[in-house]
Amino acid sequence: MPGFFSWIASLFSANSAPPRAASETRLLNPAGAAAQTESSGAEREIVGQLEEHLFSWLLDAAPTRLRRFTDGDQKELAELERRLNLSEMEELPRKPGSLPMLMRALSNEATDRKELTRIILDDPSLTDQLLQIANSPYFRLSDHVIETVDQAVFVLGVDGIRNVIAAAVMRPMMAARNSREALFAQRAWRWGLTCARAAEMIAGIHKDDTSAHFMAGLLPALAYITLRRELGRICRTHGSGSEPSPALLKTALSRYQWTTCQLLANIWNLPPKYHAWLLSAERPAPRQAHTALTDGLLLGTREVLRHARQRNLPEEHLLEIVHLSPEQLGRVRTALLRMLQDGKSSQVNG
Repeated sequence: MPGFFSWIASLFSANSAPPRAASETRLLNPAGAAAQTESSGAEREIVGQLEEHLFSWLLDAAPTRLRRFTDGDQKELAELERRLNLSEMEELPRKPGSLPMLMRALSNEATDRKELTRIILDDPSLTDQLLQIANSPYFRLSDHVIETVDQAVFVLGVDGIRNVIAAAVMRPMMAARNSREALFAQRAWRWGLTCARAAEMIAGIHKDDTSAHFMAGLLPALAYITLRRELGRICRTHGSGSEPSPALLKTALSRYQWTTCQLLANIWNLPPKYHAWLLSAERPAPRQAHTALTDGLLLGTREVLRHARQRNLPEEHLLEIVHLSPEQLGRVRTALLRMLQDGKSSQVNG
C-alpha cells in the first residue's frame, strides 16, 4: 500500500527500516515513469533527501530516530493498516456540512456574490473561520481588515474566496487538540498551506484549475494529522500506552498518506478530478509531462524547509525534479517566500 515519498525506506539499511508493503511503489516521479530507466536513481536520492528533511522537521526528530523502528511499532502499524483496509478509522474527519453546497455554488458561473455570502453565513463556524483566514497574512491583499463575509467575497473575488473557503473548512480539523500534537499540527498546517499555494500557482502556469489544486494541495497535510491521531489512539488503547515513536509516525505517514487522501476525497464526495490528481501523483503515468500537485508538493516542501532554516535541497537539484523553467520557478518561489515571511512575522494560524 503506497504512500507519499515511500521509496525513502530503500535508503535505510535493512536492519533499521521496517518491512515495506508488498505493493508499495515509488510515488513522486516528476519526470514520469519513462525516465525511471535513465535517471530514477539520482531522482530517488534527491527526493529521498527531501523526504528525510521534511519528516525530521515535522516530527522534530533527528534522522537517526526516524530509523529506530521496533517490533512494537510493527504491531501498531499493522493495526493502522487493518483499520484503513476495513474502513474503521476513528479519526477520519467527517464531511463538512456546508461543503457540497459551497462547491456547487462556486462551480456555477451564475452564482452571484449575494448567494455565495448567504451560503457562508448559514454556517456560523465557517463564517468565523473564513474571516480569520481571510485576514491572515497568507491571504490578505492589503493592510485593511476584512470585517464581513460580503466584503471578503468582494475583495478576494470568486477565485480568491474559493481558496479561503478550502482553508477555512480544513483549519479546524488541523488545529492542535493538545500540547502533544501542537508542534506537529502547527508545522503540518504551514507545510500544507505552502504546498497548496505552490500547486495552485503551478496549475495556473499550466492553464489548469487553480482553486481545485489548492484544495488538493491541502489534503496531504490533513491526511498527516489524521494518521497521527489514529496512531496515537492505537498506541493508547492497543499498544504501548504512550505516544507513537517518530519512526512509527514516519513510516505510517509515508506509506499511507495517499490512501488517506483518497478516503478523504471519497467521504467528502469530491469531484472525480481530485481522485485523478491524487492517483497521478501517486502513480505517474509513462511520459507524463507534469502534475501540478506533485510539483507543488515538491516545491512547497523545499521552500517551507528552507524558510524554517532546515536542511533542504540545493537549487540545481530542485530544477531537476520540478517541471518549471527557471523563470517560472523564480516567480512561484518569490510568492511563497512572501507568504511564509508574512506568516512568520504575524504568527497568525500557526
